[in-house]
This record gives sequence, structure tokens and C-alpha cells, in this order.
Amino acid sequence: MSKKAWFVLSLAVVIVAVLLGTSASAQKLEVVRLTEVVRSVFYAPHYVALAKGFFEEEGLQVELGTAWGADKGAAAVISGAVDIGFFGPEATVYIYQQGAEDHLIGFAQLTARDGSFFVTRDVEEDFQWDNVRGKTIVGARIGGVPQMALEWVLKKHGIRPFEDVKIITGLAFEAAVGAFEAGLGDYIAQFEPAMSEIEARGRGKIVASIGAEAGPLTYTVYHARKSNFEQNPEMFLRFTRAFHQGQLWVYSHSAEEVAEVIAPFFPLIDLDILADSMRLYQSIDAWPPTPVISEGHFLHLQEVMIEAGELEEMVPFSLLMDTAIAQTVVDELQQ
Repeated sequence: MSKKAWFVLSLAVVIVAVLLGTSASAQKLEVVRLTEVVRSVFYAPHYVALAKGFFEEEGLQVELGTAWGADKGAAAVISGAVDIGFFGPEATVYIYQQGAEDHLIGFAQLTARDGSFFVTRDVEEDFQWDNVRGKTIVGARIGGVPQMALEWVLKKHGIRPFEDVKIITGLAFEAAVGAFEAGLGDYIAQFEPAMSEIEARGRGKIVASIGAEAGPLTYTVYHARKSNFEQNPEMFLRFTRAFHQGQLWVYSHSAEEVAEVIAPFFPLIDLDILADSMRLYQSIDAWPPTPVISEGHFLHLQEVMIEAGELEEMVPFSLLMDTAIAQTVVDELQQ
């Protein structure tokens, strides 16, 4: 056999070995089907954990989909279509109150405030909350936390929702921004980076943070079915450990650095806009420092729900939220 033929054969053997090794390595990863409530910079710690390979380091291969709504995300988890979903705990409360035996359990907290920023169409407006009287706000879905938090803030400023101000609640989340830019409404409350994009195009101005106004809430939480959570605690421990690494990375890096890491998840968004969004969320302490769910913030969430007329009485924290795994992850780093 010639040296050239021997080299080609050897190279082929190496390539096959590498491919087989890669395949075997991939097979070792446990697949976790995850659905996000929407796609937003608001969930930056999670995207960082994905981009930095923290889940793979824990032996997990995360398959990410987008539900476009807490109700849809919760339905996907309950049906078994996905293993984990991150969305607002209000969906968990609703499902529990409907009598579901295998209800949802929240096990790690992703965000700690409402992620909506309030935008006026009039870029010259000297904004005061009283300005919205008699005007129209493009809001969110009735029963969802973004809409309930908006109503809470309006009432805080002495404005009666749907009486002193018109609120449009029938638009799909992903359609609201386009409708506003097309001329619907005087104000809009929505997540980033959409509001910074409106501002950059000169079609509106960010004038307030709903999250800052409403106060800390158990806002976005990772959920699983109770049976799944109890049967596979080791997987949820590894998942939470990986996510927490994303939290820590975001806390220790600048808005520009985080924007660069999460940019692949937002291919149509300018990098400067992403960095602006990150700074906005950092300015309101949008993310908790640990994945441990706050009981006090969960109680405040239910206060907001009761005030909105969506809940009659509070559900005990211990029935729907579990802090044991998240606390274990935090304790590991302190040892």
C-alpha cells in the first residue's frame, strides 16, 4: 500500500472514530424538552446558560421551544408535551384551583419583576401617570401577570382600569407591538427588546417600568408536573445547577458582554438594542440573585391577582412551589 493510500485510510479511520465518539457523547446527554413563555431579553440568564454550554456540562441536552403565552406553556407541561416550562406562576395557581391532581410545581425562579416597559407614542410627552386618563393602552391578555401588573400600577396611581382608561387586551403577545406601530393606542406596555426598538425608530418613548412600579413578584418560574418532579429529582437538580450558572454569569458581566452572548437568540435585533435592553433590566433588578423562589414575592403575586379579580383566596406557597432543589444548588457553591 502506498504512503498516500495509507494516509487516506488512516485519516478515514480517524474521522470515523471522531464521529462515533461525538455520537456516543451526544447519546449520553439526557434530553430535556423545555418551553419558554415568549422570546425576550427578559430571560437572559437562561439564554446565557444555553449559549455557554452549562446544561451540557450537567449532562443535559435542552430542546427549546416557544409557547407564546403562560396558558399555552402550562398546557404543554400538563399534557406531557414538554418536561419543563418557564412562565408566570399564575398559570400554576389556576390549574391547581381547577382540581388537577398532577398539578404543576415551581422549582426555580428566573425573573423577579414584571418585564414590561411603558411606552408613549408622543416622544415629546412630559409623562405623568395621570396623562393616561381618557387614552388607550395596548395591554396584554386578561388573567396574565403582565396585564394584572399593569392594572395594579394604574390603581396605585388612582386610575381605574377600563373606566378611566381604555385597555386593549385581545391582541396576541407577538402582534401587539406591530399593532401599536401601525397606529393603535396611545401607550403600550410590553417586554424588551421591542420597546427599545420602538424608541430607536422614533415611534415612541419609554417612560416607565411596570416592574419597578409594581414591586418584586414571583414572576417567571420553571415548572414541571408534580409527578415528573418527584420521580426525577436528579435531573431537576442538574437543570437548576446549570441555570444558576447562567444567573451568576449575568450578574458578573456587563450589559454589552451579556448582549454578545445572547445575540444568537435574537438574530434580527441590533446588538446595541440588546445591550440597551440589558441595561434597562439591570436597572430594575429584574433577576433574582439565586434560583430560590421567594415566598414573600409569591404572596405579592397573589395580592396582584386578587386585586385584578382573578383570584378569590390565596394558595399556600408550599403547595405549588418547592425550594429544596434550588437551595441545594445555592448551598453547594457556599461549601
